[in-house]
Order: sequence, then C-alpha cells, then structure tokens
Amino acid sequence: MVENTSPPESLLPYDQWTEEALRHVVVRALEHAAEHGIPGEHHFYVTFRTDFPGVLIPPRLKAQYPHEITIVLQHQFWDLRVDEEADMFSVGLSFGGVPAVLAVPLASITGFSDPFIRYNLRFNAPEAWPEDDMDVAPDVENDEEAAPTPEDIMRPDAAPQVVSLDAFRKRTNPPKE
Repeated sequence: MVENTSPPESLLPYDQWTEEALRHVVVRALEHAAEHGIPGEHHFYVTFRTDFPGVLIPPRLKAQYPHEITIVLQHQFWDLRVDEEADMFSVGLSFGGVPAVLAVPLASITGFSDPFIRYNLRFNAPEAWPEDDMDVAPDVENDEEAAPTPEDIMRPDAAPQVVSLDAFRKRTNPPKE
C-alpha cells in the first residue's frame, strides 16, 4: 500500500496572509524612511507594476516601462509619503534629470530590496485586471493629504535631484590607479 505523503490542501489562505504580512514590512520601511530618512548605508529598491490600476507616473516613464519599473530610494528622493488608508505611497524622483512624482498602490509592488543587508522580498501581482479598473486612478487633486502633484515638485524653489546608478553598474575594466 502506497501512502500519500503530500499535505492536504489548506482551507485557510496562509499564502495570502503571509504576503499581506510581508507587504506590511514594506509599508513600515517606507513610513520609517518618510519620517526619519533612510539610515546609514541602507537603501531601497522598489519594483512595481506600471500597468496596475491607480499607478500614476509620467507618460514618458509609462512608455519606457509599460509593465514594470524598479526605483531606487537612497539619497536623492523627496516627499516620500505613505497613505495606508488609500493603500498607496508617493515619492518624488528624477529620471534623466527631470523631476517626477510617482503615486504607487501598495498592491502593485512586486519586489522590495535593501541591498545593504541583502534583504529581498518578492510579491505576486495579478497578471490582468478587470477592464473596469484599468482607468481608475485615485483622486489626488481634491485630497489635501494626497500625494504631491508634479506641479508641487516642479516649483521654482525645488532643486532638481539626480539619481546616479554608476555605483551599481558592472565594470568591464578594473579602475586604473
């Protein structure tokens, strides 16, 4: 007689609960960074689906990254805000020297990493969304606590920020001393 050694199918959604708990870790890390800055050599890579309903990014970034993008939060970002009620975060970054504000639903995040301590999380994201939801974006213009708008970031007194990724590129030749 052969015994079935596979575990029985769970009637409880443990995988979903685990992912929700780990997403909460990301929220706490972003909230900490928003309130206190990112300490020491820590920095975050946040990967999210650009085609997820409610993601607000400039059209040129959407065209360049139609499905997914990874942003780096290290030294040069501004106005990082987390709104747990709206299940979103927003942040100002520069892309090619051009400032931009991103508004990102937490459910669109597919990856989070702090390379300084080699901490990595991967999340499942739905591959497709109902067509009714595809054009839904949060109403940020009428909400005083909402994410900053591009006009807020591009005001004359705002200094442009540049994100350099040179430190993360592989070098083909060792540097000459």
